[in-house]
Amino acid sequence: MMEALVASLGEVFSASHLVYMGLGVMIGLLVGIIPGLGGIAGMALLLPFLYGMEPGLALGMLMGMVAVIPTGDTFTSVLMGIPGSSASQATVMDGFPLAKKGQAARALASAFLSSLCGGVIGAIVLTGFILVARPLVLAFSSAELFVLTLLGLAMVAVLSGDSLFKGMAACGLGLLAGAIGTAPATGEFRLNLGVEYLFDGIPLIVVGLAIFALPEIVDLLIRRGSIAREQTSLGHGWRQGIRDVVDNRGLVAKCAGMGSLIGTIPGLAGSVVDWLTYAFASKTAKGEKHFGQGDIRGVIAPESANNACACGAMVPTLLFGVPGSGTAAIFLGGLLLLGLEPGVSMITTHLDLTYTIIWSLALANILGAALCLMLARPVAQLTRIPFVLLAPVITTLILFAAFQATRSLGDWYTLIAVGAIGLLFKQAGWSRPAFLIGFVLAPGAETYFYQSVQFHGMAAFLRPGVIIILTLIALAFAFPLIKRLLQRRQQPLAVGADVNRQTADIPVPTFGKIDLVLVVGLLALAAGAWYDVSGMSMIGGIFPMLAIAIMGTGALLAGAQAWKGQASWVSQPIGQPLVWLGGLLALVVVASLLGFISTAFLMTLGFIRFVARARWSTAALIAIGIGAFLLGMQALLNLHYPTGWLDATLF
Repeated sequence: MMEALVASLGEVFSASHLVYMGLGVMIGLLVGIIPGLGGIAGMALLLPFLYGMEPGLALGMLMGMVAVIPTGDTFTSVLMGIPGSSASQATVMDGFPLAKKGQAARALASAFLSSLCGGVIGAIVLTGFILVARPLVLAFSSAELFVLTLLGLAMVAVLSGDSLFKGMAACGLGLLAGAIGTAPATGEFRLNLGVEYLFDGIPLIVVGLAIFALPEIVDLLIRRGSIAREQTSLGHGWRQGIRDVVDNRGLVAKCAGMGSLIGTIPGLAGSVVDWLTYAFASKTAKGEKHFGQGDIRGVIAPESANNACACGAMVPTLLFGVPGSGTAAIFLGGLLLLGLEPGVSMITTHLDLTYTIIWSLALANILGAALCLMLARPVAQLTRIPFVLLAPVITTLILFAAFQATRSLGDWYTLIAVGAIGLLFKQAGWSRPAFLIGFVLAPGAETYFYQSVQFHGMAAFLRPGVIIILTLIALAFAFPLIKRLLQRRQQPLAVGADVNRQTADIPVPTFGKIDLVLVVGLLALAAGAWYDVSGMSMIGGIFPMLAIAIMGTGALLAGAQAWKGQASWVSQPIGQPLVWLGGLLALVVVASLLGFISTAFLMTLGFIRFVARARWSTAALIAIGIGAFLLGMQALLNLHYPTGWLDATLF
């Protein structure tokens, strides 16, 4: 173990590793300042560049991004009052009021230093988990790993929004999408509709970009304007912000510890840990309190927990192959691209790489916080850029990254198709992380199930550890239902209370026309998919049947809940988002006819000139930059783009 520890230290502090880590930190910082994109879309953009890279360097770049995104999105939360991601919602409560008082510098300094401390504490906790959990992981068989995967999915579904059933259906759809292609046990083709592109399944890169990046881009385009809605000055108070963290070091340690522990539970991360630690700070704070009006402790608490939570999410990801968050799911996909199998191998054969991940997390947090402090003023100016100027650049990057998955036009059309699902999920409030985690876990879960049945038969699921985990799954689903039932029964017992007001305090699931489309569509998909796999062998068809059962049951129960009047009807507009998605589809069609480079150049030129209403010189400069980037990447990485008649003529 000491040899692995020393080897990982040598790797982390090598010049090449530091360069790639710094690159990941810079990309993460840029992604973090664009509200909504977050780590999932950013990491999905990075995945194509991992092919052929040495694992240690690739992990350094990924860890640089993982570490800095929770820090980078603080800029938008403090300066604009817009959460950079769901994990920075609580920071807005006091960070933005402080900025409006001219104390943005103080809030940012406190946030960055708190993030640094939280990330380092999280890395230490992760190290402890690796040491303590090693004997437990080695004792797990395939059966325990399979039901542990189901437990992770159950937790994600339960904690994924206002409706347990919608989260359940989203998980099932993700599992079914992950089962497309070839059955690993028998080699039978399934769910591919006779389309050659789907014979090997849908690439993770395409799914990650489609389900997260595209909906956020469309949402920002609809909002228009600059990323920042108000011009907020940084003001002064950098040193005061640092002193605030030192004075509240106990709060930093407690919130970082809470974030690390909560992050280990799949699904219980992001905004959950943000609000939990914010509530903890407001309840335990001594002296004068101004929470919600500009109390610095309201910034320190959630920022300490965010980075620690990202470290905690790596525990189930590395040890069991169960991602603790959406970002961890993409990271898991990156491990698989590098030929690394999470689980036993990460604490035996590849223990040095595991420690490399831990050290990289700690070092990247330090580097990220330092860069944020140094680059605060120029980064703050980036938030003034109108998003319509950035939209064609980001769109080109998304198409570039998606095409590198299999380098076929199917990547683009699948991006649009899955992007439509992502748009519907976003507009209706369905859990996109639940879908993504289900998709990522599908191949591993099916392999564990097949190995369990092959080696031990159905007796594998009678092992004590399996029964304990299955009991936890049942409790995970039963707890929200029991809690809601108890709340309803206790309402009339409140003497002199307003019953209608108490009823309003209970979270009520929502339902709208998009929900109706999703429910009907998923039930139709369940029927068609069941017909497709019904003729397969038992071992080849049982896993997609399980996914269909989960998806269909969740959709049916969500529909029944609305039918019984247990959900409130809400308006769910979808017209404008679908128009923008249709425009992207038209762009893909044109790119397949003219060529990617020419289309990207012309699209950028026209979009910035006529939609963003910028000068011709500005439009031409950005369009030339896009063309130069694509040509440079083609020459550097020996890439091939779709070559239409115009590209063939010009290049």
